[in-house]
Amino acid sequence: MAGGGGAERPGAGGLLPPALRQHRRRESRERLSVCSKLCYAVGGAPYQITGCALGFFLQIYLLDVAQVDAFYASIILFVGRVWDAITDPMVGFFISKTSWTRFGRLMPWIMFSTPFAIISYFLIWFVPDISTGQVMWYLVFYCAFQTLVTCFHVPYSALTMFISREQSERDSATAYRMTVEVLGTVLGTAIQGQIVGKVDTPCVGSPFFFGLTNSSVAMEELNMTHDTGGLTDTRNAYMIAAGVIGGLYILCALILVLGVRERREACELQSDEPVSFFQGLKLVMNHGPYIKLIAGFLFTSLAFMLLEGNFALFCTYTLGFRNEFQNILLAIMLSATLTIPFWQWFLTRFGKKRAVYVGISSAIPFLILVVVLDSNLFVTYLVAVAAGISVAAAFLLPWSMLPDVIDDFKLQHPGSRGHEAIFFSFYVFFTKFTAGVSLGISTLSLDFAGYQTRGCSQPGQVHFTLKMLVSAVPVGLILLSLLLFKLYPIDEEKRSKNKKALQDLREESNSSSESDNTELASIV
Repeated sequence: MAGGGGAERPGAGGLLPPALRQHRRRESRERLSVCSKLCYAVGGAPYQITGCALGFFLQIYLLDVAQVDAFYASIILFVGRVWDAITDPMVGFFISKTSWTRFGRLMPWIMFSTPFAIISYFLIWFVPDISTGQVMWYLVFYCAFQTLVTCFHVPYSALTMFISREQSERDSATAYRMTVEVLGTVLGTAIQGQIVGKVDTPCVGSPFFFGLTNSSVAMEELNMTHDTGGLTDTRNAYMIAAGVIGGLYILCALILVLGVRERREACELQSDEPVSFFQGLKLVMNHGPYIKLIAGFLFTSLAFMLLEGNFALFCTYTLGFRNEFQNILLAIMLSATLTIPFWQWFLTRFGKKRAVYVGISSAIPFLILVVVLDSNLFVTYLVAVAAGISVAAAFLLPWSMLPDVIDDFKLQHPGSRGHEAIFFSFYVFFTKFTAGVSLGISTLSLDFAGYQTRGCSQPGQVHFTLKMLVSAVPVGLILLSLLLFKLYPIDEEKRSKNKKALQDLREESNSSSESDNTELASIV
């Protein structure tokens, strides 16, 4: 009887009402609860907390606390970042070959990498009591941590496509994620900066004050004197900060794993079997919108990486705010956190491309201002707040625009699926690789300029180099990125067309599947 009633309804009322009701039920199932969005967003915090602490403080830690020579410090930073970049496509490849489990395809990577990542992160901030091999110590554990955190972050980034099929829900979840991630940068900056900032790192005066004949002896005596006192306290402070950040890493990973369900059907159309990784890679790299998007954000991220890596040294030596730099960094991150909701509203109201132009370019006048005017604490904080507003846009927009590119790719290649990790991992690969090159070159340029480890002051060439690294070069890179974004083809009109076409394709796929099931039931 039930089967007969169901068969009469289409003839009496037509196909539209049942289809409409089914579409609404499917939309209701695809909606994410606020709790799910928050749990998903919290998962992005570990990468940002650790990345911010390393980005802002690792360079000055290696130079002034671990007392690594500037040349070797540049090698550690360069090799670590480049290795970090290489691991992204490697992890993306292995994820594409991973079978689905009862936890999903991505979640096992997140779960198993977390404890080892915390151990390696802590050992980065530990100064080994060895006379030789110190450079190798930092290189090994820095590369190990970058590998393990990649095993966390690449599957987490790809998870965006597996939590819902609705573009609006993914955009909303991305906004939650970006807010929490920028909050993570605040936590990373606050924890590292405030704990380390409580201890005064002793500086060493110029050897010229002691006479050229006995300068090396004087420097050695000063180093021995300071190592037994304040420098030991500083090293302990760095390890305490690493322990606190490690605890937060575990907590966030647990919330993500327990609070988010990875949906296999959320990203898959019922179509052909997925093609191989290398075939998919070729398709991805030949997709024009993807190449144009990553090219634009490549130079944007490069600009902000240079600013991030050298700002602590710039505040300490060029501006003379040795005891304030951690608070200035905190002002940048707080400003970024508070303006994420504004940029989410802005891109919804005016479009993502316009948000790129306005958001990223807003930092340019303030980056120029900080080096043109004389050292002034108020102006520095003003620049920090303005830079944070631009950092918020640079955080939010790439992760909001990448799903649009993937949707466009699916429409052009409906028979090819399972390549979401390739899109995200290679975007991160290109940005990290260029960041590694930039940080290595910037630290090496400080060495060539005559940087003095733990110096109370630096030569004029070092001041000039730092001004170039935090102002002139980032401004040039931002302008270049804005020119590249002019070539990006997916505007709001294109996004709307893609959304409708993708929705029609899914409904057609579902209708075909339902028809097959109906025919099978009739035969039975």
